[in-house]
Amino acid sequence: MPTAQEALLNQAAARAIAYLEGLDDRSVAPDARADLQALGGQLPDGPSDPAEVLRLLVDAVEPATMAIAGSRFFGWVFGGSYPVGLAADWLTSAWDQNTAFGDATPGTIAVEAAALRWVIEAAGLPHGSWGAFATGTTLANAAALATATTSVLGRLGWDVVADGLFGAPPVTVVVGEEVHSSLVKALGLVGLGRSRVVRVPVDDQGRMRAELLPRLEGPAIVCLQAGNVNTGSFDPMDEIVTAAHDMGAWVHIDGAFGFWAAASPQYSHLTAGMERADSWATDAHKYLNVPYDAGLYLVRDPSALERTMSVSAAYLPEGEIGRDPILYTLELSRRARGVPTWAVLRTLGRSGLAELVERTCGLARSFADQLARAGCEVLNDVVLNQALISFGDTETTSRVVKAVQGEGTLFVSPTVWQGRTAMRISVSSWKTTQTDIDRSVEAVLRCWERVRASQSAAEPCAARAV
Repeated sequence: MPTAQEALLNQAAARAIAYLEGLDDRSVAPDARADLQALGGQLPDGPSDPAEVLRLLVDAVEPATMAIAGSRFFGWVFGGSYPVGLAADWLTSAWDQNTAFGDATPGTIAVEAAALRWVIEAAGLPHGSWGAFATGTTLANAAALATATTSVLGRLGWDVVADGLFGAPPVTVVVGEEVHSSLVKALGLVGLGRSRVVRVPVDDQGRMRAELLPRLEGPAIVCLQAGNVNTGSFDPMDEIVTAAHDMGAWVHIDGAFGFWAAASPQYSHLTAGMERADSWATDAHKYLNVPYDAGLYLVRDPSALERTMSVSAAYLPEGEIGRDPILYTLELSRRARGVPTWAVLRTLGRSGLAELVERTCGLARSFADQLARAGCEVLNDVVLNQALISFGDTETTSRVVKAVQGEGTLFVSPTVWQGRTAMRISVSSWKTTQTDIDRSVEAVLRCWERVRASQSAAEPCAARAV
């Protein structure tokens, strides 16, 4: 006879498995008819049956979920979840370890440390670099930028951690014109300001133009992109890192998804020079297909990170470098969010990680090529896993995107890039196959034809009205 706890966990596992196995047969988008009212109301006066609470949660929420874990979600750069990552995530919650310092939770800290070393190795970053896990690239960028600020002002004798930025020498921050909003948000969070940045013009693929990098004097941070969120393009890092370092600037890489191209022999040329930067931020829940949430940041000089993040308290033990995440993390109390990343990396190995990147990039090219042959316009060079598609004018493209989202076979997102409205396709999931791409192309073209037919039918009416 199972205990109440065992029965509840088995119920949760059964419902989770049924959800995952049913993703292919449902609309990718959330069901607009989902009734979420049962989740609200007043707080109950007394206890409820846990099994009933779980049933209510599943029945109400599942219809309102986006099928991100499925094989035809192309809306943003969201990965799914490898089964081993999901299983490791369940164990992480069951273990309930406050992964802060080694004396208390040595097991999960060892797992996270191994995962960080594997990421550093896979990306070809300098030996001795270190970092920590965060919720995502936004906070990973914030942690790295805070460390950069501590370092560049520390060279002038200014202690940011002790004295803050009040009265400090100004720090020049350089970004590309198409910098991602998450990095801009991070700049605001760490006190560097969202509007004080120097924006460098970009080329027709969104890459920072190295020849327009300004002359930098005094403390400065140059932020580069490994993977433009629209085009997938990479800033010319090799050239800019050299120039920035010659001027004494700290170089930070925002590599939310493009960072992982470094793990592929076929695509690592795109990241040339990335290894010479001073800090990096990325997500494991994007290209690595780890369950949410799993961002991470890495710094070439761990002592700079420790100066920025460490705390001191009489009740907290002191440990060796790399042993206590509390010295490198934004939080004090934190779950062991690095455990699923370890599980996925251990399962894939170097060759499996490369294959994931190369296969999804190949599928993105196939998607774009098929649409181009059908008469659609591909706006970008498909260098990684991103494709931008136009169906003519802004109105038609917007209507096609909405039609695709409503049809349910796949999910894509709209974007505006360099003045053009486009359908953005992001192929990131480990589950996606060529069959998924072919089926999705058929659905997109079907929706485009319906939009064109409705527009043609409306034209005579418009003419009569005139």
